[in-house]
Amino acid sequence: MKKPKVAILGFGLVGRIAALMLHEQYQLSIFETAQTPDNNGAGALAAAMLAPMAESVICEVDIAALGVEAMALWPKLLAPLALPVMYQQTGTLIVAHQQDMGDLRSFEQRLKPLAGHQAQHVFSQEIAQLEPELAGRFHQGIYLPSEGQLDNQAFYKASFEHLKQTECQFYFGQSVEVQHDERSRAQVNGQVFDWIIDCRGIGAKKQLAGLRGVRGEVVRVYAPEVVLNRPVRLMHPRYPIYVAPKPNNEFVIGATEIESQDDGPITVRSTLELLSAAYTVHSGFAEARVMAIKAGLRPAFSDNRPQVSVKGNVISINGLYRHGYLLAPAVVKQALSKELL
Repeated sequence: MKKPKVAILGFGLVGRIAALMLHEQYQLSIFETAQTPDNNGAGALAAAMLAPMAESVICEVDIAALGVEAMALWPKLLAPLALPVMYQQTGTLIVAHQQDMGDLRSFEQRLKPLAGHQAQHVFSQEIAQLEPELAGRFHQGIYLPSEGQLDNQAFYKASFEHLKQTECQFYFGQSVEVQHDERSRAQVNGQVFDWIIDCRGIGAKKQLAGLRGVRGEVVRVYAPEVVLNRPVRLMHPRYPIYVAPKPNNEFVIGATEIESQDDGPITVRSTLELLSAAYTVHSGFAEARVMAIKAGLRPAFSDNRPQVSVKGNVISINGLYRHGYLLAPAVVKQALSKELL
């Protein structure tokens, strides 16, 4: 029996997850404007932290709960992949220097209750047990034991290699034009599909009213003198800083968000703040080698909530804001369940 034809527009995080969920039942054609499969979208430079309780400070409780649901889906998505992808669930540690303790207390007060998640106030001894190399540096903190992270670069590579072994057809370096026929059925670049899944993120800005970019900036370093067991968040006067350990002594250092649609290179100010903040977390970062310094735009709507819309045979999934890895599996599954799964 011939499989229905589905076009996926965009091969970033959301597009990859949609392809992994659909490729066994459908003939997929994947269109991506980037020339290569490894550098497209905000998902390529994210820290890929799965932190529903930490994120509950800035989002509604239903969004955080959706993140809890999505965390349970990640191991199922990763299991079929032949290449290894680091996935861990050893929690998040939030710390602050003495002058920023007020920010830490405010953060703790704004945490929302979530099923299966809890916050633990920790002191010097507990911090040293969790992260021995931070012993003596911080005297109070918050530990969120149920949170996790994965390696986004490994996921990008492993998902592409997996999908290459299937019947998926890839079209890199191609802009797309969606046309509608007299029955309001959409086509892509003149090709007819049963369904079109629009996962273009900020690339769909012209088609989606109210979509904006929220700037994220990250530095990836190689730091063999630093050992951290889990993501560490540091309260910071300008914005919270995170340090996420990845395999092979690599670390992603970033800021959660900057309300700007500038997608240009990272500024000197931001670079200095990110690296100096990392150094105050662990002095071993002084000898780290900078592997990449990048900035990108996360797609978001005015309410910072994801949006799914269905028009004819086009399903649009967008606006995951800074919650891409946290929400994507659950949002994509919900978007596809009614029509395709």
